[in-house]
Amino acid sequence: MSLNMCADQYLVALADRSQVAALTRLSRDPNMSAVAVQAASWPVSAGTAEDILALRPDLIIAAPGFRRAALDRLTRGRTRLIELDTADTAQEIVAQVRQIAAAIGQPARGEALIARMRHDLAALPDDTGKGRVAAYYQRRGYLTGTGTLVDDLMRRVGLTNLATRLGTPPLARIGLERIALARPDYLIVETATDVATDRGAAMLRHPLIAPITRLRVPEAWTVCGGPAYVRAAQSLTAQLRRAPQRVGTGSAPK
Repeated sequence: MSLNMCADQYLVALADRSQVAALTRLSRDPNMSAVAVQAASWPVSAGTAEDILALRPDLIIAAPGFRRAALDRLTRGRTRLIELDTADTAQEIVAQVRQIAAAIGQPARGEALIARMRHDLAALPDDTGKGRVAAYYQRRGYLTGTGTLVDDLMRRVGLTNLATRLGTPPLARIGLERIALARPDYLIVETATDVATDRGAAMLRHPLIAPITRLRVPEAWTVCGGPAYVRAAQSLTAQLRRAPQRVGTGSAPK
């Protein structure tokens, strides 16, 4: 039973459907889940104590900090618990594939998935970005920094994270003016912001940053570490190959 949206991706990739008592409700949300299409026919739950009692899972995969003592009281110690940490690199994703594959008795599937991921990533050049500077800029002005999954993706495809140049934390709110002055070569934006449904998304269309070339990636591919990491790397590589070449920062202000 998954109580962690990031676990949904692994279970769909590795488990028999009959092994899964429930995924999270977010597994069916195409804006948040990389397996929304597959999960449409899988069971889901709200993850309440009542659901756990009704489904009686042998294993629960939850986020870090899950109340293990409460679970033991609820299930009388009969349910195993995996607290799935955030995976911020391809190496950490591989480790989680092995961890979950072993836990559900599917180690061979885990190794097969790892082999496919490594094969697909090895087929991508690591210098497509030519060291150019990119900013992963989200609605309401949030910039994704170093030590994150997005930062790992940028380095894999040969991009430099603007956040590294600016010295900002893993997530920082940066104004339009500062982004415009930094002059990154690319803005990486979520595909959901193609339509300005609110002011937070509309700011990404502001004239100050409108001329900057956009690379578009679904949030569902980057919100969690998992097999979708490969799809994100492939998409960024393909977009970089098509993107017009322009001079951006060279040396962004700190």
